[in-house]
Amino acid sequence: MSTTLCQVMGFLVSSLGVAGSIVATAMDTWSTQDLYDNPVTAVFQYQGLWRSCVRQSSGFTECRPYFTILGLPAMFQAVRALMIVGIVLGILGLLVCIFAMKCIRIGTMEDSAKANMTLTSGIMFIVAGLCAITGVSVFANMLVTNFWMSTSNMYQGMQNVQNRYTFGSALFVGWVAGGLALVGGIMMCLACRGLIPEESRYKAVSYNASGRNISYRTGPYKGYEPDTKTRKGTGYEEAPRSEDGRRSYPSKYDYV
Repeated sequence: MSTTLCQVMGFLVSSLGVAGSIVATAMDTWSTQDLYDNPVTAVFQYQGLWRSCVRQSSGFTECRPYFTILGLPAMFQAVRALMIVGIVLGILGLLVCIFAMKCIRIGTMEDSAKANMTLTSGIMFIVAGLCAITGVSVFANMLVTNFWMSTSNMYQGMQNVQNRYTFGSALFVGWVAGGLALVGGIMMCLACRGLIPEESRYKAVSYNASGRNISYRTGPYKGYEPDTKTRKGTGYEEAPRSEDGRRSYPSKYDYV
């Protein structure tokens, strides 16, 4: 039950993370105009990954997409690529995770196959979360750098640079979405261990002799026993024994 619960929770959390990454990528508020020095303005500007928008005080909003690719900064294009890769991996991970759910039976799929699919989807979710977090962090670093450069130029009397941009709501959505995808991937990896069959965890190895089966009998140890038997030939007679057990041999005078 705990394995199934961990797997279902990982699937739900990862789904929220992937959905949040898609929403953050499509949002236009990655960077918004800083109104700290000019709170009252007739025009409010904000930018996203795909277009920049201008909102007037009358409520009219006009958005213009980026018609160029090569003209954009390299880091900006890298953020786009990271978010797209994270979304693709997240969607693939969701598809794999659906077929790997323990509560869903598809044909005669074994638990070992479901465990491998669960681990694969967990790794995909982890990579997707890392891509989202990295992409948002790179964009935030770009904003911080441009913000302080604009601030220093304004203090030096350069009035041509007046618009400063700060963090938009899309950045926070992207950070949360990447964290959810990362946590969901870790939960899926933990659920993978519970899906592995018990007999496959500890495999015993047996060795058989290549030759014939030989059985050995054990018995009491017998020491060396000298052969007490003597050869008996013609004309040989055993010497008689005396009272004390010693043998008496005939002397030469007995044969006379």
